[in-house]
Amino acid sequence: MEMQGWSFFFCLCMCGVVCESFHYSVPEEKKSGSLVANVLKDLKVDAKELSARRARLVSEGTKEYFQLDPHSGNMILQDRIDREALCGQKDSCILHSEIVLENPLQVHRIEVEIKDVNDNSPQFSKKEFVFEIPEHMPTNTRFPVESASDADRGENTVQNYTLSPNDHFRLDVQSQNEGTKFAELVLEKQLDREQETRLFLILSAVDGGIPKRTGTAKIIVEVLDSNDNVPVFDRNMYKIKLMENSRLGSLVIKVEAADQDFGSNAEISYSFSQVPEDIQRVFKLNKYTGELTVAEIIDYEINQNYAVNIKATDGGGLSAYCKVIVEIEDRNDNAPEVMLTSLISPLLEDSPPDTLVALLRVTDRDSGDNGRTACTTEANLPFMLKASENNYYQLVTQMPLDRERVSEYNITITVTDWGSPRLTSTRIISVQISDVNDNAPVFEKSFFDMQLHENNIPGLLIGLVKARDLDTAQNAKVTYSLLPGKVSDQPVSSYVSINSETGNLYAIRSVDYEQVKDFQVTMRAVDCGSPSLSSEVMVRVVVMDENDNAPFILYPLQNGTSPSNDLVPRGAEAGYLVTKVVAVDRDSGQNSWLSYELLKATEPGLFSVGAQNGEVKTTRPIIKRDSFKQKLIIGVRDNGHPPQSTSATLNILLVEGFSDPYMKMVDIPKEEVVEKEDRTLTMYLVICLAVISFIFLVSVLVFVAMKIQKRKKFMECSALNFPVGPNFPENSGDVDAGSLSQAYNYEVCLAGGSLNSEFRFLRPLFPVFSVEPAQSQGAQRISAGSQDLSSHEAESQLKSQVRV
Repeated sequence: MEMQGWSFFFCLCMCGVVCESFHYSVPEEKKSGSLVANVLKDLKVDAKELSARRARLVSEGTKEYFQLDPHSGNMILQDRIDREALCGQKDSCILHSEIVLENPLQVHRIEVEIKDVNDNSPQFSKKEFVFEIPEHMPTNTRFPVESASDADRGENTVQNYTLSPNDHFRLDVQSQNEGTKFAELVLEKQLDREQETRLFLILSAVDGGIPKRTGTAKIIVEVLDSNDNVPVFDRNMYKIKLMENSRLGSLVIKVEAADQDFGSNAEISYSFSQVPEDIQRVFKLNKYTGELTVAEIIDYEINQNYAVNIKATDGGGLSAYCKVIVEIEDRNDNAPEVMLTSLISPLLEDSPPDTLVALLRVTDRDSGDNGRTACTTEANLPFMLKASENNYYQLVTQMPLDRERVSEYNITITVTDWGSPRLTSTRIISVQISDVNDNAPVFEKSFFDMQLHENNIPGLLIGLVKARDLDTAQNAKVTYSLLPGKVSDQPVSSYVSINSETGNLYAIRSVDYEQVKDFQVTMRAVDCGSPSLSSEVMVRVVVMDENDNAPFILYPLQNGTSPSNDLVPRGAEAGYLVTKVVAVDRDSGQNSWLSYELLKATEPGLFSVGAQNGEVKTTRPIIKRDSFKQKLIIGVRDNGHPPQSTSATLNILLVEGFSDPYMKMVDIPKEEVVEKEDRTLTMYLVICLAVISFIFLVSVLVFVAMKIQKRKKFMECSALNFPVGPNFPENSGDVDAGSLSQAYNYEVCLAGGSLNSEFRFLRPLFPVFSVEPAQSQGAQRISAGSQDLSSHEAESQLKSQVRV
């Protein structure tokens, strides 16, 4: 076996993995911490390289006796060694270790021989040995003496035996083939029981150590009467094979000896002769039958063979000897063991294929096929086992790693021997995968839509933009920033800002929906890895309208300088369209939905307003009692929350003889005024009429001039404000709200002489599609001839042109 091991080691050296073998020695019982050797010179490396290559000392056994200092190269004794306890009676006691260097992988075999020191004295198995020797025994008869045992080896073991001086025996010391000493008593002078029935001798065993140690035993010789036949074994040596772990009580062999004497001299008993105590614990000998049985569990790994000396003694005290050689056959009773020599954890996820992760060594205490092993790992893993020499295995990567997919691997290493039945053992190796910055931040959405209500306060949180990085630690820490851009020709940074750590987007200024309805910003997320990775996303901020604008009246204009009046014929029926209130709202959506209502009226039941279109219509026919002048207050309200409103004031004149009203307010007929005013006012009226009569003469003189002047002015205004031509559209839809009705120009003549003025429809001049502001309309007066209170009052005809 040893020669095979050296041959295998030589093969490893030729392969270049196991490079050299170094031999060192250390005496046993040396104190812990003692220096064994310095390996730097033998390894041909310096201390710095030794440390950089992660030098380790790996023992072949389960216990580590030595320790390697990677910084100095000193091989230090880790614990006190007892050679006898470690190697027993083996001639050489060698501890095998290996120095493993990485990058590149090198294995150097280390043999440390444990030198024996003379720390044990020779010992006999018993303090007294009794020899029963018949008298008249021929001289030169030899009697084997049990050899003394010495736990030491070599020169320190038993080298000589001495016998105390006597007249009958001498001691003959001889060497066996294996070099051990044994002694025999040689009878030089016949015994005479009548003279001496018992002899006392001192047997001494002396070792060869310095200083010498001695062990003694007493030999008692009992002189017996004559027994002239000695027991005889059929063979002097028996060889038997025994399977290890045989059950207790199993028969090993049965030895038999025969004696030709009769009676008690022929009764034979069997016993061990010069057998160490450890062998006597393993086997049991039946003193009557000679059966050798198993008394203790036999382990092949402890001892592969046993030599048992058996003595057969008859009743007369004569003895014969034989030797039984028991060879132990190995059974596959030891499962393989996996020892982790080195491990790299955590392992970078960008490690290239064939990166060394762990170095393993597999051992099996059995021999032959029982000690041959096969090592495998799980399938579908990014790792593989590469067999090296001397039962070493390298666990290396075989494909790229991804920490974001798997951050830790628990790799099960399975080792199976080739015995029958096969034994298996496993070991789990945990490998952590460390992160590298290989993932850019990813936003939760590819596009973000956010809403911001107008008139917001500065610093208001708009929303959260979040990006996630699959890496870990600093590689996953994300910071946010805004990319340059424009919003209404202004930098985007003047509108919004972002929290670089949280991704919260804040409004810096108040936003007006009527100016900016939406805007877009580009955000960037950057991780803190090296090199850093980034990604960008577009964020659209939609400004939500607030109801912050009240409705605005387009028609009729409410400037208060020149209020407009609408004319309604007294003959108008219910549902007659008087006018239309047109309003707009700068807000949008439901905030711009307008509704109209009649807030106040001179005659509450006479007019109504369309809630949706603002059309003012009559609700019933106009009667004579209805006041000539009607004042309506129209309320316009939007649909916002809270709603905003405004109001428009309409002045409506009820006149006779018009089918389509719009004219300037005329002088109130005196008869109607008299009916409606109190009697107190009659006196004022008479005074007014007297004044009018006084100026009547002046009026007649200037009448013609006024007529010509008004006619000329009217024509100029008509040409300026109301273009008439073939290109002018006959009909036009309402602009925006569509709330203006058609308007027409009429030439109206009023005749004086009565309190009732009469409209005479002459012809429409042209349609009107826009309403001029009240202040832009020419205030045209209706001139009436002054009437005399008498029946001879002159009647004058007044022609007036009114534009509706």
